[in-house]
Amino acid sequence: MKTLVALLAVTVGLPFAPWLRAEAARPNVVLIISDDQAWADYSFMGHPHIATPNLDRLAAQSLTFTRGYTPVPLCRPSLASIATGLYPHRHGVVGNDPDLPDKGVNAMAARGEPRYAAYYGAIIEHFQRRPNLIRDLTSRGYVAFQTGKWWEGDPIKTAGFTHAMTQGEGKGGRHGDAGLTIGREGLDPVYRFIEQAEEKPFFVWYAPMLPHAPHTPPKDLLQKYLARTPSEPVARYWACVEWFDQTCGDLLRHLEDRGLRENTIVLYTADNGWLQDPANANRFAPRSKLTSYEGGVRTPMMISWPGRVKPRFDRNHLASNLDLWPTLAALLETPVPPGLPGLNLTDAKAVGKRTRLYGEQYAHNIADVDAPARSLQHRWMIDGWWKLIVPDPRQLPAARPELYDLRRDPWEKADLAAEQTRRVKQLGQRLDTWWTPGYGP
Repeated sequence: MKTLVALLAVTVGLPFAPWLRAEAARPNVVLIISDDQAWADYSFMGHPHIATPNLDRLAAQSLTFTRGYTPVPLCRPSLASIATGLYPHRHGVVGNDPDLPDKGVNAMAARGEPRYAAYYGAIIEHFQRRPNLIRDLTSRGYVAFQTGKWWEGDPIKTAGFTHAMTQGEGKGGRHGDAGLTIGREGLDPVYRFIEQAEEKPFFVWYAPMLPHAPHTPPKDLLQKYLARTPSEPVARYWACVEWFDQTCGDLLRHLEDRGLRENTIVLYTADNGWLQDPANANRFAPRSKLTSYEGGVRTPMMISWPGRVKPRFDRNHLASNLDLWPTLAALLETPVPPGLPGLNLTDAKAVGKRTRLYGEQYAHNIADVDAPARSLQHRWMIDGWWKLIVPDPRQLPAARPELYDLRRDPWEKADLAAEQTRRVKQLGQRLDTWWTPGYGP
């Protein structure tokens, strides 16, 4: 009888023949990337006013690292690092725009002008030369959908997505064009993509322009937060954080309603930080975006796969956006290219051995698209709970290294460099050792 059942399964494709549904059994992957959000601006991270119930729930279902970091505090290079698993000085995308010869030309408009196409094209070419996690997934039979932020041209051509909202061409293509409607105008494109994927495993790049400026939240959320702060710019930003949380909840509930959540890996991070300027709408305060301080580079990170990744809050060990591809590859049991600096965050032994993270910070504009590291302004490293920030003497000749004890001073209010000169020297030597072998694109 068993032989007959097995034969029927082979001949008619009965659903209880698991080897016939190997493709469908492979887990789906959803990558959620917050855009311009401070590391503490979540309920589960202790914010006294902002409500993030959906991300709180995801955090409780995840291996959650509260000491996660992006290697660079600016969106375009950060997104390129997430995709490639490389530091910006290795993938070559170190800023948002080239430093155009004509200083009177607006970068937003210049992308569509033929005379500047070569500058933008060179940046995209640096990115395209590197392997990336999207192309790796699609080469293994995944269908992949890009939504939200995307700077590197046509996502299908340059990164290997099979489907994309962003077109990446013309004046509107600077940082996402049509893709930027996702979240702010609902999630129907994602829902349709998941429906069309059918039996194929899918990957969703969900990088909405939220809580990123312009801070134009729904009226009910704005009114809620206007009652919690005297600053309307802060209220608008806080409301956009909850708006982003609501969209994440919508996405996760859709997976649950379709019966897909158990077989979907969900990864979460932010591209960089943001501290809202209380006096000026849509502007960030000092020591946040575009800086090496915690307000610019720290972010919580989550890895969730029900029944496969044990939920736990890790409040001590270090995690990086560069770990996302190695972690995903480990869960999928696939190889990664040699030379990636990240590690598998679900490997407790490897995470426990790590004591240091490194990062870099550049000017907003790329001084030389063929020598990206010319725009370097700071390098930084964390060793245990100590953090060293070192200015580049070519860009900031008068600046001095800064040292902070993050365990006692998580907002970096007390610079200890002057009284800890030996530690500054030791950490500086380690930072130089890390930087030298990989310098340059």
